Parts: sequence; C-alpha cells; structure tokens
Amino acid sequence: MKRSNTPESVRWDLALRYRLIETVAWWEGRLTTQHLMQSFGISRQQASKDINTYITEHAPKNLEYDKHLKGYVPSKRFQPRFIDDSASAYLHLLNQSHDRAPHIEGLALAYAHTEVLDVPDRSVRPEVLRPLLKACREGQRLECEYVSFTTPDGETRLIAPHTLVFTGMRWHVRAYCEKNGDYRDFVLSRFRGVPELMDDLSDNTREADTGWNTRVAVIIEPDSRLKAEQRAIVEADYGMIGGQLEIQTRGALVQYVLQRYQIDPTKVHAKPTAQQIVVGNLEQLQPWFYK
Repeated sequence: MKRSNTPESVRWDLALRYRLIETVAWWEGRLTTQHLMQSFGISRQQASKDINTYITEHAPKNLEYDKHLKGYVPSKRFQPRFIDDSASAYLHLLNQSHDRAPHIEGLALAYAHTEVLDVPDRSVRPEVLRPLLKACREGQRLECEYVSFTTPDGETRLIAPHTLVFTGMRWHVRAYCEKNGDYRDFVLSRFRGVPELMDDLSDNTREADTGWNTRVAVIIEPDSRLKAEQRAIVEADYGMIGGQLEIQTRGALVQYVLQRYQIDPTKVHAKPTAQQIVVGNLEQLQPWFYK
C-alpha cells in the first residue's frame, strides 16, 4: 500500500482519529483501542485497524506497544504529524473538550485536575444568527431591529454584515451601517425580532472596510514602575521578547485585544503591581479606540 506523506491527504474523519491517537499517546503516555472506541463510537476491531494504519502508513517510529501497560506509548523518536505538540495546544484541547473530556478515557485524568472558567452564554437566537450568516456569506443587505445604550427601545438599521467575531466574552458581527455611513460592531444578543434579508447585494463589502483590513501591532510591556525583578516575572508570564509582547491584529479589533489583557488605555492604576502591563505604543493605537 502506498504511504501517504502529508496529513492533508488523509480523509477528514481518519485525521480526527489520528489526532486523538497522537494527543493521548503524547500527553497521557498510554493509548489503547478504548480511547478511539469511546471517542468515536467505533468497534474494537475498527479502533485497532486505525492505530495500525496510523503506525504503518504515517508514523512507523512514533508508537511502541508496552506489554506491561497493555497499550501503546510514545517512542523516544516520537514526532507528531497531526497535532501541535505545544503545551498551549493541549490546554486548548482540554478547554474545547470540556463537556466530553470526562467520557474520554485518555482525557479523564487531566480533566479531573483541570478547571475551566465558564463565562455566561450570552443569548444569541438561531433566528438571528442564520440570516446574519447568510448575509455575510453572500454579501446581502439586511434590515434589523437593534437596541443600544443610545437607543434602548430599539431602532431599525440597514446593515451589510461581513464577519462574525468572538472577543472571548461575546459575539458580534462586523457590518457596514447605512445609518452611520461606516463600519460598526453589532453585538449579537442586542438584535431584536428576526432580521430580514434584502434582495439586493451591498457595495460595502469586507474589502472596503479599512479598519478590518489594516494590520496593527499592539505592543505590551511591563509597567515601568515595577522593580527590575518584578518586570522579569511579567516578561516571563507573557512570553515577552526583549521586554515586549507584540500582538498582530486588525485595527477594528485593537480595543478587544486590550480588553482581553484587561488594559484600559484611559486609566493608570495607582499600584504598579496591580497594573503590571501597559501598552507600549499607545499613541499609534489612538485612531482605533472608541470615540
């Protein structure tokens, strides 16, 4: 049988199984057919076939069978082909598998010693999301009822959505607003009623959104008021290089990046140990702050 040289050439359902094989073997240290059986609802025979196919066709040097552990363990020459072997990738997997992890043997132990902070699930109604997705995909104009702090009773808006964005706390849609004549962010939980798709397409596409298409670097630094040894701790915490963390983003998302790092560009905390980090290129980012 001809060996596949690239993960991209593998059928997607097999690639998912191979990812689990590598994840469990590398991070948990022991892989059995039970892991695949529980995760994908397949038979023991199929699980065994998947493991053997992974070994023979993709990574013959990655796994070794340990008779004492009654399972496969990663060899000293293990080189992942279907996963990112960084610690952050594994932690993200635990986060994404939050609900299923207790039912997956390979993740159960790690999950028992992991707590993921859940944020409240803001109400996003399906009847709002579906037309928004269609408008984004096909470039259609959309009529909707939207509430805000300035119009708490709601008002009709004509918008041209182009991208859904998750900030870590809530979802919003980036769209051209015909009322304001500009591209704005609309929080999904603030739509009222059912948005109505218009028959005509909008000329105000994502390509015309300057804020979206402008790449911006946000520079994060330790608060200069900290002692040298305290700054060193902060630099290590955030993986800074040369005393700086450079975050590449879009102009339209600068404000959200700062919110994720709990930085208020308009205030300076009285205690540097509470502030810890500041924006190093605040002046250059001014055009992207909310007015």
